[in-house]
Amino acid sequence: MVQKKSTRAVGIGRVLIAVYAILALAATGRSVFQIATQFQQAPLAYSLSGVSAVVYIMATIALIGRGRRWYAVAWATISFELVGVLFVGLMSIVDPSVFVPSAKYVHSDHSTVWTYFGIGYGFVPLVLPILGMLWLVRTRPAVEPVQGDRFDGERFDVDGDEAAARPGA
Repeated sequence: MVQKKSTRAVGIGRVLIAVYAILALAATGRSVFQIATQFQQAPLAYSLSGVSAVVYIMATIALIGRGRRWYAVAWATISFELVGVLFVGLMSIVDPSVFVPSAKYVHSDHSTVWTYFGIGYGFVPLVLPILGMLWLVRTRPAVEPVQGDRFDGERFDVDGDEAAARPGA
């Protein structure tokens, strides 16, 4: 049996997946270092770094994966990523003290991948989920009939009653 490549891993999709993979590595490295060495200074910020790493890893895998389930996982992770970037970015402007529990560390850099909408990464974390969603819309998997459904090229006949599927019947 010949394995088909992911329909999302072609053309510009390969570049998108590569950028997600690079961001996954960067976020993972950053979060592991922050959690291992500075967690007590800003536990929320560094936990969010860990969450962003997991999101980027899952998005990368889901964009590579084939089928409707991976397509749904890609939508879920990329949507979560966009909400995370917008929320953390907005909170880092409105009330940055949320991420730093003590005045002792308030002047330290406790940024995450998503702080200030990803400014430390050239705003890639802000733009990437939008590009990812556009790519998912463009590469939506075709609807396949479920076993037992009849398909005559123009309409599905789920219950087997062809007359019911015809307009005006």
